[in-house]
Amino acid sequence: MGGGDVSKEMGAYRRGDHKLRKFVTARSTKFLILSCIAFALITLACRSSRPWFNTSIAVADQISRSRKGYTLLMNTWKRYDLLKKSVSHYASCSRLDSIHIVWSEPNPPSESLKEYLQKAIKKKARDGHEVELRFDINKEDSLNNRFKDIQDLKTDAVFSIDDDIIFPCHTVDFAFNVWESAPETMVGFVPRVHWPEQSNGKADYYTYSGWWSVWWSGTYSMVLSKAAFFHKKYLSLYTNDMPASIREFTTKNSSIGGHTEKRTHCVNRFVAEFGRMPLVYTSMKAVDSRSLWF
Repeated sequence: MGGGDVSKEMGAYRRGDHKLRKFVTARSTKFLILSCIAFALITLACRSSRPWFNTSIAVADQISRSRKGYTLLMNTWKRYDLLKKSVSHYASCSRLDSIHIVWSEPNPPSESLKEYLQKAIKKKARDGHEVELRFDINKEDSLNNRFKDIQDLKTDAVFSIDDDIIFPCHTVDFAFNVWESAPETMVGFVPRVHWPEQSNGKADYYTYSGWWSVWWSGTYSMVLSKAAFFHKKYLSLYTNDMPASIREFTTKNSSIGGHTEKRTHCVNRFVAEFGRMPLVYTSMKAVDSRSLWF
């Protein structure tokens, strides 16, 4: 190859290299500009995160209202002030369809109580929808009453709760969304756990443990029905398919005295009845990420 050819080739290489550098520089500049814009948008979103999240939640709530809601199944016993407060609060929750009050007192609810609750619900009516209120009257006082089958429920979801427990509506709605993703499960706020007894040579014997054990271990195996979502079919299963001996045991042991000991006895009684331990340990906990992005 001659010297002139070498010079031409080197000149072409330099021109090509110069064009490549301009191209790379242009691409780098464009990438840098886009990166700056993205950073600015992220910074702006962080600084105004509250309105941004509120907008997102509003859209999510609007979508949620287009789907079926849930039935509130409230257990109560001669605590009328608490009942009034709870019903008045939950009546404002956007996804609530109806309220069923489990009434097991000797006397029926007074007309003044029913009138007060109806007015409270009517005051919280939204978009022309008024929450239905119904008293489910029972002749005897038993914890079994809160799990009785209800034939004409309009929703699949049941939110079982005691009259002295109040959660913000957005918290309840979030729990309902979690339940909708796994409707065969119980989704609730009060976890408990059972542990196998290792001492005194007891075989297949279990101890019921409360909140502190759950907190310490990060594990639970039960969700109490005092604040939990579950499918309405479990009311029918409990009423019609559960062995009568279990319902009788519940009725006889429904007093508060000796709380932990009675629940330990209850767990072992049910294990004996079913022939195995059906409870499963888990450490799953749902958190609403809409408030945690930034």
